[in-house]
Amino acid sequence: MKILNQDETKRICERVMGFSKADECIVSVNGSRTGNIRYARNNVSTAGLVDDQQLVVSVAFGKRQGTAAINEFDDKSLEKAVRRAEDLARLAPENPEFMPTVGKQAYKASNTYNARTAAIDPEFRAQVAAYSIEASRKKGLVCAGFFSDSTAFSAVANSNGVFGHQVDTGLNFTCTVRTEDGRGSGWVKRSATDAAMFDAREASEVAIEKALRSVEAKALEPGRYTVVLEPAATSDLIGYMLGNFDARQADEGRSFLSKKGGGNRLGEKLFDQQVNIWADPWDKDVPVLPWDGNSLLARERTNIIKDGRVASLEYARYWAAKQNVRALGGHGNMIMGGTDKSTAELIANTKKGVLVTRTWYIRLVDPQSVLLTGLTRDGTFYIENGKIKHPIKNFRFNESPVSMLNNIEEIGKPQIIAGDEVGYAMLIPPMKVRDFNFSSLSDAV
Repeated sequence: MKILNQDETKRICERVMGFSKADECIVSVNGSRTGNIRYARNNVSTAGLVDDQQLVVSVAFGKRQGTAAINEFDDKSLEKAVRRAEDLARLAPENPEFMPTVGKQAYKASNTYNARTAAIDPEFRAQVAAYSIEASRKKGLVCAGFFSDSTAFSAVANSNGVFGHQVDTGLNFTCTVRTEDGRGSGWVKRSATDAAMFDAREASEVAIEKALRSVEAKALEPGRYTVVLEPAATSDLIGYMLGNFDARQADEGRSFLSKKGGGNRLGEKLFDQQVNIWADPWDKDVPVLPWDGNSLLARERTNIIKDGRVASLEYARYWAAKQNVRALGGHGNMIMGGTDKSTAELIANTKKGVLVTRTWYIRLVDPQSVLLTGLTRDGTFYIENGKIKHPIKNFRFNESPVSMLNNIEEIGKPQIIAGDEVGYAMLIPPMKVRDFNFSSLSDAV
């Protein structure tokens, strides 16, 4: 499949809007070319390349809306999709929260495309798998992993003159390495826009080292411990919390940001002074599209938490109009400030504690406090006098990231993490946190 350029997507969008007889029309055109390789038990199991493209057209007659999607872009197919959307709109009930589509926006391009990533080919993918497999075999270990890369185009337009087009690239890699007897397990995750920032050898060695070091794990009594959370573990927990920074949820009493008696906690200091989290579409490490795909509003650099205070909430257009405030759409990425300290330095500064490589099977227990439960796995270690003393058996934890971000002792250097649970691109540091609650032991490896 061809990655369409700006002129091509603009022509398609204009054709669609030209066919429309509705009061307003919104068009999005997307396409991607995604390559992958999967391996397990030291052998490649599948590899492939998937091409896909789609056009979605949404129309409105007054407050009645209809949407249709199609994957063929010839004129006949485009007109058919428009007619289908219009038929559905005429049949639909009025939407009581309908908002007219946005006026013309100024989209400042972000650097989401990298030629090195776009040039990834089957040989590159095979070499990624080979690094893990060969290194694991040499040490009598068994590995499994998945590498994927993508090049995609996105375009949006509406009948009020909005138009945006951008191409983006990205790669994701996960690898699990285990001992033959299954008693030791190590895991690693890497994400990047630029292939030059990804080192398959380095990543595989991290998983291998943890698998070897996690054998003969000893049981440690459940309780509250100082923990050093690696970035992947930190992001999974914080991601759940950041997904609740929605003004409507807070105003309606449905989140931890709700204020007793009504309203929200915007401006309140809820976290440690060290906590700074913001969104920035133009960040060099985790750039994202400069528009919110739902509202078509132009994204902007926004402080979410500033010096521990709630600095902003997301306001969907309907709720913003109801509350008489400016609408602020979805961010696309989340960046947490840190230091230049490595995870090793955080460990070296810990007298007694637990190193957590990965959190897994996380579930929300209480939305009012963002209390989460989940498991550690793939390498959990006991720290004593600044050194990893021995591996320990995994735990179930019950902890809130809100409490966690009030118990920070040290923060490390941020690392790129794809936020699978909430869909954010994330730049998240390792951190040392006191009083982390391990509720029981787990048989997970």
